Amino acid sequence: MAKLDPAREREATPPSLPPDVAGLYRAYGAWLTAFLARRFGREIAEDLAQETFLRLAQRPLDWRSPKALLARIALNAGQDHLRREQAQKRPRLVASDEAPEAVTLPDQHEALLHREVVSKLPRNLRDVYVLSRFGGLTYAEIATHLGISVKTVEKRMTQALKLCMARYRG
Repeated sequence: MAKLDPAREREATPPSLPPDVAGLYRAYGAWLTAFLARRFGREIAEDLAQETFLRLAQRPLDWRSPKALLARIALNAGQDHLRREQAQKRPRLVASDEAPEAVTLPDQHEALLHREVVSKLPRNLRDVYVLSRFGGLTYAEIATHLGISVKTVEKRMTQALKLCMARYRG
């Protein structure tokens, strides 16, 4: 790694870091950014690297193995970033008077019929159906929430849909 002149070295180090963390930033900053770029993409690698050093500065730790420590903190920061990204994509249950453009609202009779059909489902099937259809949760999230396997969620959802269709037809 090419050595920067002292003026450029001060510019390359975030000003809010303590001197010992700033030294680690200068020594391992480029390595950490490349490490993160391979795992999370170039677009966010620099942001995650800075987040890593800021997290490191907040806790006094034994830095005998700085690369391992930086990698662990960086991976945690990357996972946090992915969780936030997923949470932003997840649909929210929001009461709204407006329906999406391509969706027609059911008339009152259809809404009551649907509510009645869903309410008559066995509790274990109803829980899975409601969390999926109205809660917007994935099968994995439902499994975690209910403490069951994803396969069980799939089976219960299939059963719930079959029962609903049978009751709509009958």
